[in-house]
Amino acid sequence: MKLYIKYMVSLRCKMMVKEELKKLGVRYVTVDLGMVDILEEISSLQREKLKINLLKSGLELLDDRKSILIEKIKIVITEMIHYSDELPKVNYSDYISEKLGYDYTYLSNIFSEVKGITLQQFIIIHKIERVKELLLYDELNLTEIAYKLHYSSVAHLSNQFKKVTGLSPSFYKQLKKRRKDNLENM
Repeated sequence: MKLYIKYMVSLRCKMMVKEELKKLGVRYVTVDLGMVDILEEISSLQREKLKINLLKSGLELLDDRKSILIEKIKIVITEMIHYSDELPKVNYSDYISEKLGYDYTYLSNIFSEVKGITLQQFIIIHKIERVKELLLYDELNLTEIAYKLHYSSVAHLSNQFKKVTGLSPSFYKQLKKRRKDNLENM
């Protein structure tokens, strides 16, 4: 049986969910971002306790089909952009559709209806967050980052970055460096 959990986006979240399951005596096969595969059905009391304990930590046990599908979409995008060394060579729409087994238009319409932004906008926001992360690591230059995240050019990446953040990538990097320098000089 699978349980779906909203806002579960990090290793820390996974550890916390594992601890909550352990407290309730619920045996699981895997705990992944947004999803737990448990060995047997859980009682309504266990489910309610889990729901309450997860809420205390800012996580939410999902019950309805739409919410579960939205969470699955978010997980696929998060894993694709943040936890994969290589982005897929196919279109994002094909990749997401294939991973979830639904038509992309259907997924996109539900996502927009529930989240109030398009799936494409959500992907762009996550790509820009990944760009910020890579800029801070200072291991790749902007050309390498653009290539890694499948931007057609550095100019395209820079335009999208500025549209989302209001800053150019180089200015963003300078701000972070100045802040770090200021903290070190205190």
